[in-house]
Amino acid sequence: MTGSEESPSFRLAYVPGVTPAKWVRIWNERLPGIPLTLVQVPAAEAPGVLRAGEADAGFVRLPVDRTYFSAIPLYTETTVVVVPKDHLLTAAEEVTLADLADEVLFHPLDDVFDWDAPPGEPAFERPATTPDAVELVAANVGLLVVPQSLARLYHRRDLTYRPVVDAPQSSVALSWPEEATTDLVEDLIGIVRGRTVNSTRGRTTARPAADARPGRSDRGGSGQKPSAKSSGKSASKSSGASSAKSSGKPAGRTAGARTGGRPAKPAKRGKPRRRS
Repeated sequence: MTGSEESPSFRLAYVPGVTPAKWVRIWNERLPGIPLTLVQVPAAEAPGVLRAGEADAGFVRLPVDRTYFSAIPLYTETTVVVVPKDHLLTAAEEVTLADLADEVLFHPLDDVFDWDAPPGEPAFERPATTPDAVELVAANVGLLVVPQSLARLYHRRDLTYRPVVDAPQSSVALSWPEEATTDLVEDLIGIVRGRTVNSTRGRTTARPAADARPGRSDRGGSGQKPSAKSSGKSASKSSGASSAKSSGKPAGRTAGARTGGRPAKPAKRGKPRRRS
């Protein structure tokens, strides 16, 4: 079987913290004949996976190289600090970076924030991954600042988290190589943007004949203007009717002919009544 004969499929990468289940369900409903394969990748590796063609598109964390990738921002996450449940910070509903100044904060190698200067006291080493850092927080040797989705993903019963109101935030986007904007990518764009199946934006399908009614706008129907030929006929009819009216002559077509009926017959006169 050659590559051109292979059945179409779609590979969708996603980074930890992103839950693509809703979009996958809609894809399967709309495109049941095209399998969608999920590929989970670390956030730092997602651009390389897309560049190498190992996925057709991906839910990634911004920023991305906009000279190579197209990206549609989807949402921005709340930033939280992960702490042991008995930590003093749990007394507050939310904290600031100043509240963390004297705390040991882990800065894992896969950190998704672009810190100018990481807050808090530096840890004795940088954990390799965010899950490793969470384990160290559970050991009560430091704290960790992450997007809320990662705090939920790596949740432990002995840990909790609080929002950090002035910390950097992480945004999630749908991204793909700009030169590889295929029809299937357009389908996925429509799904994540909430377009309906019959939306006129993105890929379109042929409209039913019942929708092609004159006088409808571009959004709801064809909206085509009458051709020059038909316009000429209309103009000549109007002109003929105006001329007939001004000259006192009847128009070329009677009212009966226009409506498809027979010409109206003159009314019959009744017989005169006899006087008694």
